[in-house]
Amino acid sequence: MTEKEKMLAGKAYQAGDKELSQDRLRAREIVFEFNNLPPKQIKQRKNLIKNLFGKTATMFYIEPPFRCDYGYNIEIGDHFYSNFNLTILDCAKVTIGSHVFVGPNVSIYTAGHPLHSHLRNQEYEWAQPIVIGDNVWLGGNVVINPGVTIGSNVVVGSGSVVTKNIPDNVFAAGNPCKVIREITDADKDFYYKNFKLDE
Repeated sequence: MTEKEKMLAGKAYQAGDKELSQDRLRAREIVFEFNNLPPKQIKQRKNLIKNLFGKTATMFYIEPPFRCDYGYNIEIGDHFYSNFNLTILDCAKVTIGSHVFVGPNVSIYTAGHPLHSHLRNQEYEWAQPIVIGDNVWLGGNVVINPGVTIGSNVVVGSGSVVTKNIPDNVFAAGNPCKVIREITDADKDFYYKNFKLDE
């Protein structure tokens, strides 16, 4: 197996491999162009992301600056929005559903490294996929670790570090991130806590 095949199969691989280095360079060139286009060139930025990501939908918007490793392992659903400074280390697949809102400075990490320095110094890595469901809101400065699945209709509070799976229909927060409570139909009438929406 090539190092790229090992990476995509979830096996230990060496990131300094020539093919992977070239793939990362291609992504960095596209991301550099994306991040440096004038603000009005929305269509051009959108086309760059379509060329970079493995899968996109019709409606999405990513605020620059944005960073990723490869791009081709990222799939986003319809009505995806991310605020400034989204970082996705997509050594494994990152699958994001529809109607997902991402706050500023969110980091999504599929990549991991050996605990022992002997293997780390040989540039070994591993990667596990991340899945984010539909109708999810990730607050600012959220970190998602390798192998995590976040269900649909979930809100993750700002500053959370998500190390384990989060089920559907909950508000979760903290470091490590834990379920705080279920989100129910009673929440439909409220914008924030006790601030009821105008009718």
